[in-house]
Amino acid sequence: MRYFFHIGYLGTNYSGWQKHPDGLSVQQVLESALSKIFKSPVYIVGCGRTDAQVHASQFFFQADIEQSWDFDLLFRLNNVLPDDIAVFDIIPVAAGAHARFDATARSYDYFIHTDKDPFLSGFSAMYPVKNWDLNAMQRAAQLLLKYNDYHAFCTMPDRNTHTICNVTAANIYTDAITGRIRFHISANRFLGKMVRIITGKLIDIATGKLSVEEFESHLVHPKKTQVIKPAYPQGLYLSKVVYPYLDTTAGSKFSELLAGNAADWQAV
Repeated sequence: MRYFFHIGYLGTNYSGWQKHPDGLSVQQVLESALSKIFKSPVYIVGCGRTDAQVHASQFFFQADIEQSWDFDLLFRLNNVLPDDIAVFDIIPVAAGAHARFDATARSYDYFIHTDKDPFLSGFSAMYPVKNWDLNAMQRAAQLLLKYNDYHAFCTMPDRNTHTICNVTAANIYTDAITGRIRFHISANRFLGKMVRIITGKLIDIATGKLSVEEFESHLVHPKKTQVIKPAYPQGLYLSKVVYPYLDTTAGSKFSELLAGNAADWQAV
């Protein structure tokens, strides 16, 4: 029987979602926990990948579990897992359902604070700049809706069968009370480090290091040579994953707390 597990995790202590030999991954911890509970190997497939120290307020993975159980798996799994990984729901799905390939939309949110704050460290990225050109930042973000080849915004584009991504939303928000900034982006798919690279460019635009026109030139000419400098990982959250047969809100309220009162956030 195939199940989708709806989870969230704080990525600070992990080398990313994907299992690899260079450090502890979220996937590795979950597979170990499930295998311990069922006393046999359990392998899982995630809805995508996140970089080291990147968070997910909503994430799905699939697991095929043939044996039945007569205990509260949700409770037991959360009891075994570390505090920075939580399982919100376990959903039976059709045998052919796929956590990665069936997803039709994904959204990310990137949080920025401009003053040192020990309570935001690790949950938001600090860029200690006082004068942000948020209007230029928003103009550049809106350009993402006009183009679909993101070869220029990927660390290893040649590893992909193609670099076409259909961005459906890209907006800058600012918190009028705290001065914090949030970049929200949605698309059908994302390339490796794509959101962090785009965010890094938007920060350069907002701080006068890059023009909107220069930014657009890399969308017009995707293979044009450029310097790539991704934004810090700790400000990034995978915040929404949508399937044709599954569209639910995130199980964690932390990202909402981080965002604060929705009325305080103003679109630029």
